[in-house]
Parts: sequence; structure tokens; C-alpha cells
Amino acid sequence: MREPTMVVGADSNAAGAAVGGADGSPLPPPTSSPPQSLVERLKDYGQEHVFALWDELSPDERLHLVKDIQSLDLSRIDRIIRCSLRSQGLPVAAIEPVPESCVSSVEERTMEERERWWKMGLKAISEGKLAVLLLSGGQGTRLGSSDPKGCFNIGLPSGKSLFQLQAERILCVQRLAAQAKNEGSVTIHWYVMTSPFTDDATRKFFESHKYFGLEADQVTFFQQGTQPCISKDGRYVMETPFKVAKSPDGNGGVYTALKSSRLLEDMAARGIKYVDCYGVDNALVRVADPTFLGYFIDKGVAAAAKVVKKAYPQEKVGVFVRRGKGGPLTVVEYSELDSSLASAVNQQTGRLRFCWSNVCLHMFTLDFLSQVADGLEKDGIYHLAEKKVPSIHGYTMGLKLEQFVFDAFPYAPSTALFEVLREEEFAPVKNANGSNYDTPDSARLLVLRLHTRWVVAAGGFLTHSVPLYATGVEVSPLCSYTGENLESICRGRTFHAPSEIAF
Repeated sequence: MREPTMVVGADSNAAGAAVGGADGSPLPPPTSSPPQSLVERLKDYGQEHVFALWDELSPDERLHLVKDIQSLDLSRIDRIIRCSLRSQGLPVAAIEPVPESCVSSVEERTMEERERWWKMGLKAISEGKLAVLLLSGGQGTRLGSSDPKGCFNIGLPSGKSLFQLQAERILCVQRLAAQAKNEGSVTIHWYVMTSPFTDDATRKFFESHKYFGLEADQVTFFQQGTQPCISKDGRYVMETPFKVAKSPDGNGGVYTALKSSRLLEDMAARGIKYVDCYGVDNALVRVADPTFLGYFIDKGVAAAAKVVKKAYPQEKVGVFVRRGKGGPLTVVEYSELDSSLASAVNQQTGRLRFCWSNVCLHMFTLDFLSQVADGLEKDGIYHLAEKKVPSIHGYTMGLKLEQFVFDAFPYAPSTALFEVLREEEFAPVKNANGSNYDTPDSARLLVLRLHTRWVVAAGGFLTHSVPLYATGVEVSPLCSYTGENLESICRGRTFHAPSEIAF
């Protein structure tokens, strides 16, 4: 496995962050009072309250607190806090629906186009031009698990985790690309973003499962950064008397993490031109989709996203919009979309005016990723999420500073949207069973229904003791990527549901 690269985040070793002396020398161990130079720096940013309980701390706790503060890039964090708080009061440009010309809808695509894009994508993959970027910094807390989300087993007949399903899809595309190339083997490099809370468990899970059949050196782990949690007036929340409360900087932290860990340079050195970026909690994600890649290359854009039609006005999904007259495409979260706009209908198409849902399936050029990291860092604007934060006084309401992966789109000189069918590519796993939507049970059902349709279309038969599609068969990603090449396995055969069809 390639030696992992650590990311520089708000609490990592940014240049000059771990020294506090006026001459740049390391601070001496704390004694009866906090280091004066550090106190002065904190006063400059209005954060001197972090030493409020100094006199009550043990020597070890004092040392821990000083090291914790030293690890913060105070000037950068201060700029982020000020820019983010200030941006909340600024007027936002009016939004417009996405022009139809920006969207490749399912009904307008021809079989010839799909085949051409598929071949273009496989060719680029066979030439080593595609990398896969997985956003997997989250824990399965809402699923009732403290493990990384990717470790979760949604209850398929195979018992495979989300990580394994995605790894096997990469293996399948590698095989398809090699067959199309008709020579040698093909390798797709997989960059896996973790967080300080999931990194160790993720690495161990991959190691214990022998990387799910992938080569260890084609997987690179790296961590997103964290940011201090703050009060509404911008002051750090103290988790304990000797520790600042911190939280991951959102899945949009991937851009800063890639740049600061020099992984963009690593990608360039490998000859990578395109990056397929997605979230871990989608059981139907088509990792390294050749058709999407071919479309992306054909359009010649800097950024693209797969979208699905919004199911109903109140669905809790962000939607793509155009910000301002002729402005860039961006995403507006459901909580930020006025109810009248959410319900508005396009009289010509009969669809919702704002209907293109963001489902965290993106494609970027490598050149654009470098520009995004620079732009986001320069602007320093984070979303402020009001959430319960651990503090000295128990859990209290505070603000978490987060960036989102879709924050990249306003920086893109050109963007295209590629509609997919949610029943084929979107099975989110976000909430525990018993919730109303996006549960392991609902995701498993979507997977089994799709795979059952594949088997029937390939000439197979099912036996089951419950209504059709209430259960079904699971097709291993090692057998088929999108239902192709199943005739030799399925035609004329009967399968008992639930079960897995594998080599």
C-alpha cells in the first residue's frame, strides 16, 4: 500500500502553527501560567477564554491544552470564522432554473450516444486517466453504529459492506476496460478520504478484508481536516477545560485535503486527467462509470454531476440552480429553498422548475480540482451548521464550520448535468431502519429489485415465497456492472430469492 499522506487541516501542522515564541522557537512546557506569547496571540483573535480554567488544571492537562492550541492555525481559522459569519448576512443572488441545454436527460439520449460514451470512457480508463475519489469521513451514527459508514452491511444476501460493493465495481470496470483494450491489465487508483474519527478503523477494515481483491498499492487513504466548533459570536467552544471542541470540516474539505497532502501532484504523476468523486452511503453507486466519463469527456466541461428528478416538492435533497442571470450552476440545499419555489412547476415540461437533485455523484478534471482548492481557500467561506456540540457544560448548541463537495461548482467555467434513474443508481443509506426513508432496508430493496430485473431480462427465473420484488436476487458486481453479460449465467436457470449470483 502506498504510504498514507496526512492532510493539513485546521488542527494539523500548518506552517508556523505549532510554535508560539516571538522568534519562532518552540514554547517551553507550561508551568504556573499560560505561555505569554500564546496568550497574546489568542487575544489578537478574541479567543483568550480558552485559558479561563487554567488554574484548575493539572500539569498534564495544562500541557495538553497548550499543545491543542499550538496545533491550530489561529490566523487561518480567524479568517474563516470572520468570512463565514459575515457571509451569512449578505444578500444572495436570485436563483433561476437550470437551462435544459445543461442537462442530458434520460429520454433524449440515444442508444448510439450511450454506446459511444461507454467506449470513450473505457478507453480513457484503459489509458489510466481516471481516478476514483471516495468521500468516507462519516461514522454510521444515525445507523446506530460507531464504525465508518462504509463498513456497514445493509443486509444483502452476500452480507457485503458498502466498501466491498464499491471495490468490486472497480474490479469489474478494470476487467471491462482491459477487455476493451484487449491487452494486459488495467488499474484504477482509489483515493479514500477519511476523517480523524474514521481513519484508523477504515484502514484496518480494508487490511482485514485484503482490500476486497484490489491491490493494496492502488488504494491511498488521506484525512480531511477539522475545524473548531464555535459559539454564535465566533468564540471557540471548549469540549473540556483543556481541549477545544472540533468537528470534521465537511465533505467539501476534500479539496483542501487533496492539495495540502500533495495528492493532486500524485494524481498528475500517475497520468490521471479525470476524477470520479462520490459519497460512501449510496448502495447503488456506479463507481468509475464509463458512460458518465465518456459523456464528461465528450462535453469538454470542467465539472459534471449525475442528477435525478426530484420525487416531490418537499423531498429533502439539494437541487441544482443557476445563481443569478447567466450565473454559474450551484446547489441550493432543501432547507434554503423557499416552499413556493420548491413547488413551482414548469408548464412546458410538467416538471418541477427546480427538479434536478444533487446526489453526490460528480466528475472533475484534475486541473479544475487545483483551481477549486485555491478558490475555496482564498474566499474562506464555510457553511455554519447549528448543531449540538460537546462542551464543558454538557451538550450545547453551537456552530460547526463545514464545506460541501458541491461548493466547487460555482468555480467551474463549464458544468454539465447527467440525468440518471434513481431506481438504478441512487440507494442512500443514511438513517436507521424504522425511519421513513433512506434506510438500510430501503437501500437493500432497491438493490434487489434492480438485480432481479437484470436476471429476468437475461432470461433467468426466480422462485420466492413472497410477492415479486419484495425480495430478490443479488448480482455480484464481479459478474456484471450494469446488467451486461448475464445471459450465459442466467438464461434458462431458476434462482431462489433471496440469494447472490456470483462467479
